[in-house]
Amino acid sequence: MATAVRQPAVAGRFYPANAQHLRAEVETYTTARADASARSEARIRALGCVVPHAGYMYSGHVAGAVYRRLDLPRRMVILCPNHTGVGEPLAILSEGAWHTPLGDVPVDEAMASELKSRMPLLAEDQEAHRFEHALEVQLPFLQVLAPGFQFVPITVGTSNFEVLSALGVVIGSVAAEAGGPVLVIASSDMNHYESDDVTRVKDRRAIDQILALDPRGLYQTVHQANISMCGYGPAVVMLTAAKKLGAQHAELVRYATSGDISGDRDMVVGYAGIAVY
Repeated sequence: MATAVRQPAVAGRFYPANAQHLRAEVETYTTARADASARSEARIRALGCVVPHAGYMYSGHVAGAVYRRLDLPRRMVILCPNHTGVGEPLAILSEGAWHTPLGDVPVDEAMASELKSRMPLLAEDQEAHRFEHALEVQLPFLQVLAPGFQFVPITVGTSNFEVLSALGVVIGSVAAEAGGPVLVIASSDMNHYESDDVTRVKDRRAIDQILALDPRGLYQTVHQANISMCGYGPAVVMLTAAKKLGAQHAELVRYATSGDISGDRDMVVGYAGIAVY
């Protein structure tokens, strides 16, 4: 049987469809010349991170700043929200590969299988992933910076805290037994479609909970303050997993809003890049 390959859904829209142009754009966001202050900073051996997933012109500099700071391993779990609303509440693909203009990225089949065996709510579901952009846009950064990596793709479409926490515990346990480093990536943008001033205040409240390594605090803050952070579920899972792996610190690597690029401060989306270690 031929290996299933998930085809790109947003190449040519969120990022260049041409391989040469895509690699060049990623490199502009992930080299020291993109941020002179990064030249003297040591790389972080992170257990988890939060990275945005908008079109590269808006949030690529934030995602690139995070990935540039990390000592990237060769095994990763990438969690993203389910923007399409299609498919299972927790959807995994446990075999095959994902294609981007830079080539194919293999799914970490051994880790995916172990996660499914320990977390029955993880359902094999291609449809939840087929048109979802939030995970796909991370892959070219990783292909450039960590060639040869494998990953487990999971979309998170549930807002049940106990389910999110349980998934985080399982990921942390499986990663701890993996025999080498595993990075848990939470793909999320921050507050959506309010003014720049309001968004920065709301985002700071959510960011503070992530920096405090407090998954329940993040969950409660997002709901109580009406913060439209699309990937708070993945972030809760990531924080739970990272804490199980022994995380003690978190660092806000970069923050921006879409208004920084577009000039429109009336209705923006926030982007935070955070390393957890």
